[in-house]
Amino acid sequence: MPRDERRAQLLAAAQEVFVANGYHGAAMDEIAETARVSKPVLYQHFPSKRELYLALLDSHLSKLIDLLLGALNSTTDNDERVQAVMRAYFRFIASDDQAHRLVFESDLINDPEVSARLETLNKTFADAVARVIAEDTKLPELEAQLLGRALAGMAQVSARYWLETAGNLDLDVASDLIYRLAWRGISRFPKES
Repeated sequence: MPRDERRAQLLAAAQEVFVANGYHGAAMDEIAETARVSKPVLYQHFPSKRELYLALLDSHLSKLIDLLLGALNSTTDNDERVQAVMRAYFRFIASDDQAHRLVFESDLINDPEVSARLETLNKTFADAVARVIAEDTKLPELEAQLLGRALAGMAQVSARYWLETAGNLDLDVASDLIYRLAWRGISRFPKES
């Protein structure tokens, strides 16, 4: 099997085991078994469970930031931008692969390398939002960054809570509610020309 395909296979198996057991409960034996490879093959690609977990986390964070920045840059209409970003967050949380659990619910969340990666995600996205806010409103950079963090946090926390409703609230309805709340707040800042 080509190296890239093998790596993808191992990451998929690791995700299944990490989601089921958490980082500390996961064993490299079980990951190898789930991937239907020997442990030496697993260790050729990932020298430790930690490196395997970080590779998986990096993959999901990259996917999430691509989704969010894609939504943010999908239009120049700010109303539509806010709606697209909220929907992107909710769709990431709703995805069947449960990537959100590895990103937001890991038992390694306080690990310095993991928290640094999450902060990079939050900063990258909030800074992108802040640039749009600063350009449109002429607010000082620090104020725009605070608003960017607030909007990103609103999306993340509300999407994670929505997941707890176990399908009792439609994804589009939920993301639309949060979009309307966010838009009504951010649209009150006058657009400067």
